[in-house]
Amino acid sequence: MTIAGVLVLLVNDHLLKQSWPGPVTGKLSDVAGLVVAPALVALLFWRRADLAATVLTGVLFTAVKTTETGAELASQAWTLVAGPSRVLADPTDLLALPALALAWWVRRRTLGHPGSARRRIIVTMPLAVLAVAATSGPIPPPSATAVEVSPSGRITVHTDRMLDLVSEDGGRTWTERTGEDKGRPAQSAQCVPWQPARCYRLVQGRMAVEQSDDTGVTWHTSWEPSADDLKRLSRQYRPDGLRSRSLAVREQPNGQHVVVVADGMAGITVRDASGTWRQIGWPGTEAAEVGVEPEQNVAIFLAACMLFAGAGAGMRQFTLAYTGSALAACSGLLLLVRSEVLPPYPEVVLGVPVVLIGAALLLAGVTVCLVLAIAGKARPASAAIGALAAPLVYGAVYLPFTGWARGTPDSYTLALALAVLLTGLVVLASAAAIRRDARRATSGYFAGSSTSRPT
Repeated sequence: MTIAGVLVLLVNDHLLKQSWPGPVTGKLSDVAGLVVAPALVALLFWRRADLAATVLTGVLFTAVKTTETGAELASQAWTLVAGPSRVLADPTDLLALPALALAWWVRRRTLGHPGSARRRIIVTMPLAVLAVAATSGPIPPPSATAVEVSPSGRITVHTDRMLDLVSEDGGRTWTERTGEDKGRPAQSAQCVPWQPARCYRLVQGRMAVEQSDDTGVTWHTSWEPSADDLKRLSRQYRPDGLRSRSLAVREQPNGQHVVVVADGMAGITVRDASGTWRQIGWPGTEAAEVGVEPEQNVAIFLAACMLFAGAGAGMRQFTLAYTGSALAACSGLLLLVRSEVLPPYPEVVLGVPVVLIGAALLLAGVTVCLVLAIAGKARPASAAIGALAAPLVYGAVYLPFTGWARGTPDSYTLALALAVLLTGLVVLASAAAIRRDARRATSGYFAGSSTSRPT
């Protein structure tokens, strides 16, 4: 039963949660976890102690799900085990507690074979840790929520956690300190104290700051990220967490001023004394990775198509059947590589999950293609060209977007143009090589058939 619970956790957290996130898959993880956990906790005792392990599991689960302290301790524990993790307190998860009765019943049934049961638990423990660790996601980034300037000139940026970022030199350098749990000022507009005609205000719902030089009569954009910068930020953080939430103006000794903006998950933006705006993010912290999963999915799909096409071009028999099987395999792969670049599709078709349809099509298509390629005596050279071109196509699509994620090229449009150009070159070169191989095979065939015996 422990092994079955581990398998349920693995399937639910690595597949079902990704396809159908919601309360059903969430509670299923809790139920399966409570079935597995008592057997693992029992390993902490020298002798078999089913009752103590079951009760301890229930107490710990209740503490984690009903208190912020318990959830925070659980988050730190799972971070040590499985990397950065976040466990959330949710009292509704206590509905899964009756699963402990099932765990108790299963453990009692193994009383006749305590040694073998213990060995099975030890063997499955690494798998169980992997499965349970999947229930806790990565820690979401903090969010800069408010900015304030003290009379001494200290700039403090508050976050939604017990963390403040403090600058004593007008926003040039920043240090972290433990925040205080108090009401945070979150002003959205402020004028320069000794220059009342110059004012700044946030743009509602966006990462942008407007400026007025006539005491608020007219406004123009003073700062906003470029379209490409905003696209990168949306790949690093949740798009709904990218908006300017507070600003403050700090007086400089030379009569100039500094503006500091709290930009939610994007961190901090500073206008220095020279008037230059810089989006500095989270000082002292490594920037979140810019995700290019949609483009990577497209690269995988096109590479697979190239692989099938290379083998298919060398088929001597069963060409039509091979083409249909290859299309089925590519269609299945297309359903599996979910991508924002591709048009959306429904989660369920005729009551069957789309992910299962995709897996079945891919498996069946690949199997039939392999059989037909062997039976149809596909030319080895064409298959080899397709196998070589597949990773080249993958790199041609994926590498330009990887460079864009790092800032080179700066334009997403340019990265897209490079990907199209490089992919086209690989496809044309592969097609020319396959055509040359086909001509050579054909000429060899006719040369061999033209021989005759003297009569």
